Amino acid sequence: MIDQYGRMIDYMRISITDRCNLRCRYCMPEDIWHAGHQDILRYEEMLCICQAAVSLGITKFKVTGGEPLVRKGCTDFIASLKSQPGVEQVTITTNGLLLSGSLDALCTAGIDGINISLDTLRAEEYCELTGFDGKPVETIRQALRECVNRGVRVKVNALLLAQTFGGIGEVAMLAHELPVDVRFIELMPIGQGMAMVGVPVDDAFRLLKKLWPNIYPTNEKRGNGPAQYFAARGLQGRIGLIGAVSNRFCSNCNRVRLTATGILKPCLCYEAGIDLKAILRDNYGDFALRDAMRSCITQKPFSHCFSECKDITEHRAMNQIGG
Repeated sequence: MIDQYGRMIDYMRISITDRCNLRCRYCMPEDIWHAGHQDILRYEEMLCICQAAVSLGITKFKVTGGEPLVRKGCTDFIASLKSQPGVEQVTITTNGLLLSGSLDALCTAGIDGINISLDTLRAEEYCELTGFDGKPVETIRQALRECVNRGVRVKVNALLLAQTFGGIGEVAMLAHELPVDVRFIELMPIGQGMAMVGVPVDDAFRLLKKLWPNIYPTNEKRGNGPAQYFAARGLQGRIGLIGAVSNRFCSNCNRVRLTATGILKPCLCYEAGIDLKAILRDNYGDFALRDAMRSCITQKPFSHCFSECKDITEHRAMNQIGG
């Protein structure tokens, strides 16, 4: 579908839960509110929304959370979504801690790609940032290796935080060790992210340039996101930079977001959205559902306002809006 600014909207991020097995400080600290069971979309309702989305030209879907793999039936839902007529691509974003146990089912479902959120490889930093106690880094490394061995396309997503900036070279080295892409993303001033200190992508690039003096930009399109990818001698994968704040790429935005409670959001920055769950549960029918989605996409704003925090109207936490 084409929005009012001529952008092709063909990609939807679907949050299937607002719950997670981590408590990342920028996303969902310990005391955060969770939606009740009755307020979360059922899988059948999500599939109805996805079918309507396909009829509007949205053919690529990302399953997110919270942590999607904590919800029972996640892999079955992915298999059902992948089998829907017109669906071209289904991927998932996960923190990786439950990935090894779900990988067989994801591969059987035909998953097209897996994004693993990993901000640091330093165990102490990881535990401080996420509230997770144990040996998470090795668990995630093992899941990465298993994905590569199964031939699954993998990306590692790392937020650029002042707290973990000293270790981004170690995370970047994953693209040297394995054929995976490592992407560094500027912290967006949403929810608890407003209280944390982020790092610009330009600072990250200067550090990466010291590790790989021959690093150079490519024109590759390696997914549905706005990352600028870089290659260097010795890298098996690519390094990606996403300047979510400093480099506004809204003119090429191709996405909408569906929260776990059924709100279709045209932009992460603003609270505005349309309650699709109410349309489904009040039995208004498929036409009303498509019409509401079409209206939401048509009204998608031209750009975010992250550089003017006073204008941001979205105040929910990232786990509640799906990221």
